[in-house]
Amino acid sequence: MRSFKPHPLALAVAVTLLSPAAFAQQDTTEEKAEKIEQIVVTGTRVAGRSVSDTAVPIDIVSTEMLQRAGSTELNQLLSTALPSFNFPRPGLTDGTDTVRPATLRGLGPDQSLVLVNSKRRHAASLVNVNGSVGRGSSAVDLNTIPTAAISSVEVLRDGASAQYGSDAIAGVLNVRLREASEGGNFTTSYGWRETRYSTPTTTPPAGATWSAPSSIERSRTDGETLTLSGWRGFDLGNNAFLTVSAEYKDAEKTERGGWDYRQQYALVNGEFDPREALFNRFNAWYGEPELEQFTLFANAGKTLENGKIYGWLSYQDREARSGGFYRTARDDRNIIEIYPDGFLPIIAPDVTDASAAVGYEFDVGEWTVDTSLVWGQNRMAFTIENTLNRSIGPSSKTEFDAGGFRYGQSVFNLSGVRSFNVAALASPLNVATGVELRRERYSIFAGEPDSWRNGGVLLPNGNPTASGAQVFPGFRPSNETRDTRRAIGVYLDLEANLTDNMLGSVAVRAEDYSDFGSNLTGKAALRYDFTDNFALRGSIQNGFRAPSLQQQNFTATSTNFIGGVPFDITTFPVSDPIAQALGATALDAEKSVNYSLGTVFRLGGVSVTIDGYRIDIKDRIVLSENLTAVNVREYLTSQGFIGIGGGRFFINGVDTETQGVDVVVNWSLPTDQLGLFDFTLVGNYNKTKVTAVPETAQLSQLNPAPVLFGRVNVLTFEKGTPKDKLGATVNWSYDNLSATLKATRYGEVLTPGTSEATDFILTPKTLIDLEARYEFNDNWTLAFGADNIFDKYPDPFPINLNTTGATSFSNYSPFGRSGRLFYGRVAYNF
Repeated sequence: MRSFKPHPLALAVAVTLLSPAAFAQQDTTEEKAEKIEQIVVTGTRVAGRSVSDTAVPIDIVSTEMLQRAGSTELNQLLSTALPSFNFPRPGLTDGTDTVRPATLRGLGPDQSLVLVNSKRRHAASLVNVNGSVGRGSSAVDLNTIPTAAISSVEVLRDGASAQYGSDAIAGVLNVRLREASEGGNFTTSYGWRETRYSTPTTTPPAGATWSAPSSIERSRTDGETLTLSGWRGFDLGNNAFLTVSAEYKDAEKTERGGWDYRQQYALVNGEFDPREALFNRFNAWYGEPELEQFTLFANAGKTLENGKIYGWLSYQDREARSGGFYRTARDDRNIIEIYPDGFLPIIAPDVTDASAAVGYEFDVGEWTVDTSLVWGQNRMAFTIENTLNRSIGPSSKTEFDAGGFRYGQSVFNLSGVRSFNVAALASPLNVATGVELRRERYSIFAGEPDSWRNGGVLLPNGNPTASGAQVFPGFRPSNETRDTRRAIGVYLDLEANLTDNMLGSVAVRAEDYSDFGSNLTGKAALRYDFTDNFALRGSIQNGFRAPSLQQQNFTATSTNFIGGVPFDITTFPVSDPIAQALGATALDAEKSVNYSLGTVFRLGGVSVTIDGYRIDIKDRIVLSENLTAVNVREYLTSQGFIGIGGGRFFINGVDTETQGVDVVVNWSLPTDQLGLFDFTLVGNYNKTKVTAVPETAQLSQLNPAPVLFGRVNVLTFEKGTPKDKLGATVNWSYDNLSATLKATRYGEVLTPGTSEATDFILTPKTLIDLEARYEFNDNWTLAFGADNIFDKYPDPFPINLNTTGATSFSNYSPFGRSGRLFYGRVAYNF
């Protein structure tokens, strides 16, 4: 697709005017009724507003759409249903292997707000600090919500900070829970990976007793996943219901590593050890984690004479295991007495997530009032297995409690909605106003002493060794923290038809935070219907994202060797004196200005939406580079910080410009002989440019001045997500048979290197998914299918970018690197 810089909004209009009219035909009454039934509550506070009548782009992803795939991960399912939603699946990234971030419109994972039943969802406690898309962010883990509990997901692809508060820069995802007083479903699904991939290797060292071809062809059958899920509705009498949903998942790992050509053992009398020729060189674990999780969701409500009471409870326990980098037997970090053949460290986080909500909606005069209290907590505790603490020596344990972190959130809402008759307006003026009080908590808890301490045992050459458990040193008592903050927000939202054909809305919101100050945001949106089948819509707004408690207070320490000398390298909170000596200051909110212009039109039975957007963000919060240069250490020493090898910290100061266009096409085609066909086409073009990077006065005076946000991170923002994405879905049903065919094309992605010579381009790839279903009767349904049926992989790394053989494929791949998935599913409705 050709670049339209700097006028994405103009392109949206141009595409509208040039759209072919070849599909033109009259809507039937039934088709119009079907469209009107898609009522939304996200992006508007007017009751009964349909998705085709809104002033901003909104998608509805139904539970039926979520069920027609082999994956049961909500993030993965949304990535094939939405035009600009992407879900990369990084590996060898510690806790991020387990809690993976997703992106909307190429922005950060924490720049999209997640709601459950229109109430703010709590974030995960994990901060993504490794080199993946979303580095430095802490976002909501959507995979804590089972698909069985979901009625639909409404996605507002537009900034909405003035309506919903912090984080809604890229958009809003509102998960609407199932409400059922009767009936139920039980579903069993089983899937596995049946795949073949190739990856280049290289010649082993001179004189080696083992050999390797130039390319490894490898077949794998793995990733077996069993999922048991279901829901049941209960009629509690007196207009009360309870819907209980549960899911159990047991997933085995996938492994897509390459061939480790490195020398594994020390020389014996100057010759290679005979074990080298027998060693299994597929020693990596680079793929999906092992995972066992149980999730329970309960949603309840009771209709009263003057309102209703509602609430929900959720709980998830997730035990996961993933690998680190393999330590060879001859590695200085190994202890031969413990691991004579080397070892693969295992990171095993245990994630516990819970939430509860209670609310009361009632009428006071002409006002409909809603008050609610929502609580949520996420805890992640790390166990490090199959490892050792080299500094303790041969007596070291091989499994450690490494500590972890916890995040909690409590939100109180009080809102009111009513309409006023205003003579100058074509419809009643809908007025919504409210107040939100939020309290957040974040803490880090230390691991057992052996997970982080230095036992004093030296290396054979007499040098000291690193402290703590290999691959993931535990959190130290000095890292422990317990922090809280409160926020209060008030808003006013107005919406009405200014004329018979023009819909207008304005919103303003003021928020005050106890840790960084206040913020004021506003939004205006218009929609003009030229005919019943053609409308233009647009919005302009400013938004914000408050610095998270995780970004403000996360800290961890590890030992790095610089010139053979051990130094403590720390991720410092901005309040730490060392971070402040390097120029850190209290974090401020990210600020954005969003512009959008789009069109909605129908050509007979075809509905089309085209929306161009531009999002300018100032002072994005990022995690700095590791600042370990000699002049940085010398500077810290001059400031009285002895023995500090440097570190990193969170900082404002990255400015970006994002522009793009989303296209969504829906067409329902009933036929007498072949059944019903539903077509959906989605497309996105997205481009981000970094226009400013942070500096500090303290570090700018050094020569050379260290870079705070370097080339790799800049290019990750600019080119680390697909510059375009196209998707097509066909749902077909005829009598008891039905099928779904999906094709998703991911555009070019750059895996950035430290120089242009080490940049690696991932070329566009198209993945095809196919599922067939048969309904035996009203109760039983059997489905078989395959995701990525043609077994597509991202381009493999050349050997100079895969020096250990472990990382065969890039973590920037927008669809992961697991290959083909076969699956079967049996569902019973009752």
